[in-house]
Amino acid sequence: MKGFVFREFINMVDSVFGEAESDALIASCDLPSGGVYTTVGTYDYHEMATLVTSLSKRTGVPMADLLQQFGNYLFDRLVTAYPDLFEDDQPLFGFLRDVENKIHVEVAKLYPDAELPTFEYASGNSDRFEIVYRSCRPLGDLCLGLLEGSVRHFGDNVTILKEPLPEDGGNATRFTLTRAA
Repeated sequence: MKGFVFREFINMVDSVFGEAESDALIASCDLPSGGVYTTVGTYDYHEMATLVTSLSKRTGVPMADLLQQFGNYLFDRLVTAYPDLFEDDQPLFGFLRDVENKIHVEVAKLYPDAELPTFEYASGNSDRFEIVYRSCRPLGDLCLGLLEGSVRHFGDNVTILKEPLPEDGGNATRFTLTRAA
């Protein structure tokens, strides 16, 4: 995983739980990196899993909730860090359909070794949109938070249904976004 993601996770811990907690979290984990992340560096996903697991134990917040909260936080940080990627006047569903062709292309330019998830668009119309998220990592809850952040950013009144796809070993999730009537 890219260091940008790790740095933003630590920044979220700082802002939500306080700098003392993020320092204690890093000190409590036996991380190969020592908890020092550069934005362009690449780090083992297991370090993130260790951080989230430990933070969950320390705070009592379930890991799924922490990842979802981080996804929301990360979306806002991406909008701030890369505003050009979010300037189009397209609707939410159009934006989501373009993630791989627009945002992931730009991410790949910045970080050629990034292992990005893939998205399949199972169906869609003006009121309902289905996305199947696939990744080499079990981060469906992080994706849910990113989707929630995009809904908030675009100001849509949309509900999101999350359905893990167990046939893919827990690394795939179907999200159904439905506009409120």
